[in-house]
Amino acid sequence: MFRKTIFLVFLFELFSANAQQNDSIAKIDSTSNNLKFNYKQLIIPSVLIGYGVIGIGNDQLLSFNRQIRAEVKEDIDEKITIDDFSQYAPAASVYALNAFGVKGKNNMRDRSVIFATSYIIMATTVLSLKSIVHEERPDGSSNNSFPSGHTATAFAGAEFLYQEYKDKSIWYGIAGYAVATGTGLFRIYNNRHWLTDVAAGAGIGILSTKIAYWINPYITKKLFKSDSENKSTSMIMPFYNGQQYGLGFAKVF
Repeated sequence: MFRKTIFLVFLFELFSANAQQNDSIAKIDSTSNNLKFNYKQLIIPSVLIGYGVIGIGNDQLLSFNRQIRAEVKEDIDEKITIDDFSQYAPAASVYALNAFGVKGKNNMRDRSVIFATSYIIMATTVLSLKSIVHEERPDGSSNNSFPSGHTATAFAGAEFLYQEYKDKSIWYGIAGYAVATGTGLFRIYNNRHWLTDVAAGAGIGILSTKIAYWINPYITKKLFKSDSENKSTSMIMPFYNGQQYGLGFAKVF
């Protein structure tokens, strides 16, 4: 059962990446490289979030969660904590690619503003839901299982990588979503989250980054008066220690 679940989720994420590639609504503004809002962009994250929310009180989905946990406990003896690091890999890849000369859609300043906005939205949503829902983790360690913060972080970064580099190659986006999917699966593998937690986290992560791109022109206009006088480089990177989110900021003049 667990192997089948991994296969189905992986196929879904490949479909997700391909659907976003063919999504005609990802138009570029004549003055800034940002997404134009279209309701079609809400379909995939809404389905994922909806599955997770419905699963909180649906007996059938709860039973499926327990079946997956039983498979995990039966077949897996050793935990692998790679998910503590892989959650950051897609977002970090955006800055790494730029450092190696592969230019993305936006410049360093706009990219960093979008990145910070996405993570603020995602972290606020995740931590708020954790404090409201109080779902017990599969391993019984705490009551903050829903939604999965690691998965939300990974998928927010995957969507960020996709949006910045989809015009270069769709494979950047596919790689980012593959890593994000792996992060979610390892949260289940390590008995830290239910499938519904992971699904909701993925949807929240994707939607947070999309919102960040939609509202970026307004934020940029408020924060910066002139693009021509931008003579500094900034980088914002998030951290998550299992309990709290935070942002680190570095600026080179």
